[in-house]
Amino acid sequence: MPVAPTSADPFRSDGDGPDPASVPRRGRGKRVLVVEDDPLLAMDLEQALLAAGAGQVRICTGMADAVAALQDWAPHAVVLDVRLADRNDGWAIAEVVGMLGARPPLIAFSTGSPEDIPAHIQDLGTVYAKPYDTARLAADMLGVRPSGLVGRLREALR
Repeated sequence: MPVAPTSADPFRSDGDGPDPASVPRRGRGKRVLVVEDDPLLAMDLEQALLAAGAGQVRICTGMADAVAALQDWAPHAVVLDVRLADRNDGWAIAEVVGMLGARPPLIAFSTGSPEDIPAHIQDLGTVYAKPYDTARLAADMLGVRPSGLVGRLREALR
């Protein structure tokens, strides 16, 4: 299945996206590639990223789709499932994106077995052990920090 953008413009006037005033400024407009073969987690990540201000999220379910997406699309951030259905080394994509331009995208590794990721690969991004808070991953990837006293206190207690 070819990679197609999901929610290309969250600020559409048809009311089908988040209210622009509610989207954190730091994450606005950033492109995020999600490489995840679990459809429920992929949709949850997409919603969390859009709520945190991502401008566009593309979901790829396997290695071939991800490589094809990277050929014609430059994401600001990439969320990689380490164990994809078609490959057990989803981190190989991290090595490829590390070679993209002067400013490679931020990388988040999503895995149920963080100990299986080689140390030199872990250095390429942040590891999130499943199950994890998708909203926190989205905020971390898009540079969104909690506002207000209560938000900062919650963040400090995590």
